[in-house]
Amino acid sequence: MGKVTGFKEYARETPPRRPVAERVNDWFEVYAEFPEEKVRIQGARCMDCGVPFCHTGCPLTNIIPDFNDLAYRDRWREAIRVLHSTNNFPEFTGRVCPAPCEAACVLGINEPPVSIKAIEKAIIEHAFAEGWVRPEPPAVRTGKRVAIVGSGPAGLAAAQQLNRAGHWVTVFEKADRPGGLLRYGIPDFKLEKRYIDRRLGQMMEEGVRFETRSFVGRNVPVEDLREEFDALLLAGGAEQPRDLNVPGRHLKGIHFAMDFLAQQNKRVSGDRDLAADPTRLGEEILATGKRVVIIGGGDTGADCLGTCHRQKARSVLQFEILPKPPNERSELTPWPLWPLQLRVESSHEEGGIREWSVATTEFLGDESGHVRQLKAVRVGSPPKFEPIPGTEFTIDVDLVLLAMGFTGPVRGGLIETLGLELNERGNVKTGEDYMSSVPGVFAAGDMRRGQSLVVWAITEGRQAARHIDAWLMGRSLLP
Repeated sequence: MGKVTGFKEYARETPPRRPVAERVNDWFEVYAEFPEEKVRIQGARCMDCGVPFCHTGCPLTNIIPDFNDLAYRDRWREAIRVLHSTNNFPEFTGRVCPAPCEAACVLGINEPPVSIKAIEKAIIEHAFAEGWVRPEPPAVRTGKRVAIVGSGPAGLAAAQQLNRAGHWVTVFEKADRPGGLLRYGIPDFKLEKRYIDRRLGQMMEEGVRFETRSFVGRNVPVEDLREEFDALLLAGGAEQPRDLNVPGRHLKGIHFAMDFLAQQNKRVSGDRDLAADPTRLGEEILATGKRVVIIGGGDTGADCLGTCHRQKARSVLQFEILPKPPNERSELTPWPLWPLQLRVESSHEEGGIREWSVATTEFLGDESGHVRQLKAVRVGSPPKFEPIPGTEFTIDVDLVLLAMGFTGPVRGGLIETLGLELNERGNVKTGEDYMSSVPGVFAAGDMRRGQSLVVWAITEGRQAARHIDAWLMGRSLLP
């Protein structure tokens, strides 16, 4: 694949990030353009490795060596055909996926891996620029109707697949615009929303219907969907945030990260009426001029950090209860496993201080009931995280953002009404066919597997679509 000696001749290169002083003053994507010639050179680095472990790293099982080779050979139309055969939305994964495929790249055993993610993004953008990505409505309709609850990556992938199989698909979204996590959970500096709208336009022309501000279980009765549709797919995500139950948690100025991020995304999109969305707080949350503490060191915490920089926070601290990862791949996670190592995201380059092995113990407020101080302590290694005596400290704070992950789907409403069985982790329990304990009701994405990656959500949506199609028709030709 690629050029036989390419991995010896060329070094790994990825799209450069725009200068910090420039990008913190806008909400555009942090990455600069990556010339196509450089993309082709990166494709040349793909080895004829015999057993391409990149396939095992990618949940979608993208046919990576093939599209790397086609990009190298300037055969872009064939490359997008290969890429789209396994991935409905490479413009999303090419921007926000952490690229487990690269962690499993055979070249990565002793050299920097192939820049697969950059090649993927280049292929889909080239295809859109050339007009090759067009609506693909089905030639024949089956007459079957499928309702999908949730328009995140899992719901969108399932909707496109089921629609192309000939079923009538309606996607119900409780927010004011479709996109789910892609639109409201990921900041514009990582994924500009015009890319979502571009793909939604294609899907609507294909025949997919979107019903926004339709909160199934509240203003849309579940019973109505069961009567009107032949199958129901739940793709509502894992939206129950993990809370921090310490003294002072009730104080003003302490918010879940997703409320903070969703509000800013709405501002960037020009949606000023923050209270119009029934899933978000009407209270405005801003970091401008404030001393901010972000509790949680994962991707959501990094997204909060970058957002705080752009809102011009006075200072930002990010606390993580886990110990600091090693700078290089840990021996505990050898190739081709996803490596345990320190990652420096674009938000970390922009400022702020990261602290490791820190546990928050209490919040203190002023006479108005607003948080003003945070008490914390250094802790030992997991799983006990025992406090280290004499390491207690107190800091001044004006805004606290809780970015500690999610515990599963929201239990009330839809799940309770349908009487769905949950698994030991609190997610919707399904069989291998993605069907829940209620016949005709399926689940996919984070709602089924718990908090995960966009690439896993797309995978689950595609797989669920195949099982729904087979359940409706007796067999399925969907991949």
